[in-house]
This record gives sequence, structure tokens and C-alpha cells, in this order.
Amino acid sequence: MDVTLRQLTAYSAVARAVSFTAAAAELHVSQSSLSRAVADLERTLGMRLLERDTRNVELTPAGAEALRIADQILSAHRAGLAQLGRYVAGERGAVSLATLPSVAAVLLPPVISAFRARRPEMTVRLLDGLERSVLQRVVDGDADFAVSTVPRHRATGGIRLRPLVRDRFHAVLPEHHPLAARDEVTWEQLGQEPFLAVGTDSSVRRMTDAAFAQAGRDTAPAAEASSVATVGGLVAAGLGVSALPALVHPLIPPGPLVRRPLVAPVLERRLYVVLPAHRALPPGAGRFLEELEAFRSAGHELPEGVVWEEADEG
Repeated sequence: MDVTLRQLTAYSAVARAVSFTAAAAELHVSQSSLSRAVADLERTLGMRLLERDTRNVELTPAGAEALRIADQILSAHRAGLAQLGRYVAGERGAVSLATLPSVAAVLLPPVISAFRARRPEMTVRLLDGLERSVLQRVVDGDADFAVSTVPRHRATGGIRLRPLVRDRFHAVLPEHHPLAARDEVTWEQLGQEPFLAVGTDSSVRRMTDAAFAQAGRDTAPAAEASSVATVGGLVAAGLGVSALPALVHPLIPPGPLVRRPLVAPVLERRLYVVLPAHRALPPGAGRFLEELEAFRSAGHELPEGVVWEEADEG
């Protein structure tokens, strides 16, 4: 049956007011237009909903049931439009964000907390993983955007980049290691010790391998593990040394460890907001990025060794 919302709205107003005149005034339409809408509804349904004469309007039994159903439909329609409006305003729905584990655990929690306080109907889905899978989620559309490191060869091709933060690499040493007495440690010095590395799929491993090569050291790891926490535990047990960026330090369990800045070269890891190049962001994702930008603009405190990058005006 080709029943319209206009017809149901007209009928509901007349049935409740028991008057075409009062209902027309309520809806700010002419009485003749209202009469046509109700008559069209009756014709479509094939039943009489109202008994009317020159003075009175009464609901038929079918009219009473039609009013109940019409009100259900109109209420659901209003609720649906309200939900759609909140989605368009970025106040309802979900944000899917792909990111590295250190970003998910250290950088983003206060941003998510502030975002959810303003928009409690929004859900934030964190898709944490290693660099390659994080970037691919953005390209494939599984994530709205990402916060990640980006290797040089992936800086184009389906993604756009906005600088966000950078963190410096430090030597991670057993508490009583000889290098712990130094204010700074060179990569050449670190490479002379048994080195405990993160797995080859990690952006951290890619960068430490490059730093050792620049320092003229061909360092084969004494051991490697996919988890930063595991690497920290191995160092604390005195099995060797490691090199990790500052943002991952809070993920290392407490233990007899010290950290010293690495030099020759000084190595910093840059993290970007990674956006799809040819796909618009959902409204909620846009509001989340506004919250993240507010944290940067306010100079929100970051862990030691981590600094905000300048906003990209381009």
C-alpha cells in the first residue's frame, strides 16, 4: 500500500484533535489540504477511518487501530531521523582507528576519554597491529584512518599523511651494565653488546637495523621477540641490551632497567595521522581527529622523549 508519512501525519493530527480545523491550525496547513490527505489515506487503505458531518468527527473502530499504528510509524520515523542527525553531527556511530600498540596504549587513551565524554554515543574501535597491517587497513577501508609510522616507500599510494608526534630512541640497559654509567650511548657501543631485538615485522626493528648500518655495525640479534614487554623482560634479566623509542617505554614492565639517549646517529621515529587519499571520513572520525588536534594545540603532556610535531598547514 502506497501510504505516505504526510497522510499518516495528517490523519494522526485530525484523529487526536477530533477536528479538521484544529488539526489544520496545528500543522499550519489548509483545511482542504488536510481533508484531501485523510481521504487519500482512507482510499488507499480501503476503509473508513473517520465519521464526520458538518460539526463532528469521530473515529471508527478501524480508525482507532489506524491511529495506534500511525503513531508507532511516526514515532519510529522521528527517532530514526534523530539518530541520523546525531550520526551526521558525529555524535553517534563508531570510529575505526588502526594504530600501533604503543600508540593505542600510551598516546590515545586520554584522547579517547575526552572524546567519549563529549560524545557518549560514539564507539571507538582500536585495530592495533604492526605497521604493515595498520597501513593496509586504511587502504582497504577496514579503518577510517590510522596513527602509525610510515616507511618512505609507502608515503604515497592511497594514503595522505599528517605529522603528529615524534619520539627518540634510547638504549635500554640492565641497571648495572657498564654503559649505564654514561650520559649517552652510541649505536656503535650498543652494537658491541648482545642485542635483544623486536621482530622483523616491526617498524622499530626496521629503524634499529638502519641505525646500526649507519653506525657501521652489522648486528645479528642475540634474541628477538614480537612483544616489547618481552624484550624489556629479557633486558631486565641481564641477557643483553636493546634500543626502543620513547613511546613504548611505558609498555615495559617495571624492573632493574635504565635508559640512555642514543647518539651517532640520533634516531627519532615519526608518527603520522594516516588518511585515505580518495575516501571521505565518516563524521565521527572527523570529530575524533578534531579532538586529537585539540590535544596537540593545547600542548598536552606527553611521555618523556615524545614531542608533538608541528601541524601540517598544507
